[in-house]
Amino acid sequence: MDKCFILKGNIIQSLTPREVAAVPGGLLVCDGGISGGVYAGFADLPERFRGYQLRDMGDMLIIPGMTDLHVHAPQYTFRGLGMDMELLEWLGKNAFPEEARYRELGYADKAYGIFVDDLKKSATTRAAVFATVHVPATLLLMDRLEESGLITCVGKVNMDRNSDEALQEASAEDSLEATGQWINECMKAGYRRTRPIITPRFIPSCSDGLMEGLGHLRREYKLPVQSHLSENQHEIDWVKELCPWASCYADAYDRFGLLGDLDGAENALPQGISGAIMAHCVHSTDEELRLLKETGTFIAHCPQSNTNISSGAAPVRAFLDRGLRVGLGTDIAGGASISLFRSIVDAISVSKLRWRLVDQAYKPLTMEEAFYMATAGGGAFFGKVGRFGAGYEFDALVIDDSRYRTARQMQRWERLERFIYLAEGSGDIIGKYVAGQRLF
Repeated sequence: MDKCFILKGNIIQSLTPREVAAVPGGLLVCDGGISGGVYAGFADLPERFRGYQLRDMGDMLIIPGMTDLHVHAPQYTFRGLGMDMELLEWLGKNAFPEEARYRELGYADKAYGIFVDDLKKSATTRAAVFATVHVPATLLLMDRLEESGLITCVGKVNMDRNSDEALQEASAEDSLEATGQWINECMKAGYRRTRPIITPRFIPSCSDGLMEGLGHLRREYKLPVQSHLSENQHEIDWVKELCPWASCYADAYDRFGLLGDLDGAENALPQGISGAIMAHCVHSTDEELRLLKETGTFIAHCPQSNTNISSGAAPVRAFLDRGLRVGLGTDIAGGASISLFRSIVDAISVSKLRWRLVDQAYKPLTMEEAFYMATAGGGAFFGKVGRFGAGYEFDALVIDDSRYRTARQMQRWERLERFIYLAEGSGDIIGKYVAGQRLF
């Protein structure tokens, strides 16, 4: 009965990308790790739930857990540093040399311990995580995440060309052999909350032979995929040189079967996650967006990273208007903050600048839309996640906003909006649940 209880408080969730519902003093039922729904009071509570333990949160806010669709765990060590470069230079001078250090398990253990501890304390309940090319260090990260209670997809990175000499894998064959070994080790480990995800870093660092092999591994094991797409204009031009046969950057992934869902996937992962995430899409063309829509590929919008390393402002309004599947990513360490509250604010701010300075055809994001992207939008990659509707997995955050004092009366949604803008770290999150398990 540990996962059968009722939270009482001010419950707020997205119903649609533009509609939020708030239930003051409502009852949120956890029924074996699954939401039993939200009820206005005990008179509305179905009889079958009335014996469940009540956890009264008083006047606190209760919201769905948040999903980080794009984060680089090994880069957490240098977040907030080296933000005066564009993507390709930044990778060569910052990211690749740091990631090469993870061949040393002692360093990886210390660094990943810090990352996982901070992630557990944050608003993130689920995440899609990049590791490095190193199998032992990647498995170590997965062990740490499994122990944390978070639910994650973690990728051993693939890169056999155009990379740092200390990091680049010797050949496509070596990379594929190591990836196959890693997948089998994951299956042996019996992870319940931590899942492998195919992770070609991006087209410039992966040869055609490697991409073809990763497509085969994906289909063999029915795995999801994550990578980068159309982040930087120089990167896009480079892909055109490397893949002249592709109609666009996204087509270079699609030709190898690395976009979209695998229909009817019955795989080695709990709950059958088999979708694809492409991070950024700052400069995606109409053709590319059509392909992402047709394949059902998720876009991880990373506004702080796109600003810090001068990639640009993604047209998120166009993504939403076209019905694309969009969530938020912190993109550590292109992004400096692991907080998805910060990502929500940055998404709104960047959309305003894009509207004012680039294209007034695309209106700025609203708080409702950005909140949706952080909860239900990104959560959908993991299945029925990010809402409190009956049948959704029970991920929840309990927030104490009492220290943000004001003389005015505020509605519950106004309190949450204010909290998102003013949140400092994770100290005001006083309760965190993932699939019904309380982490703190």
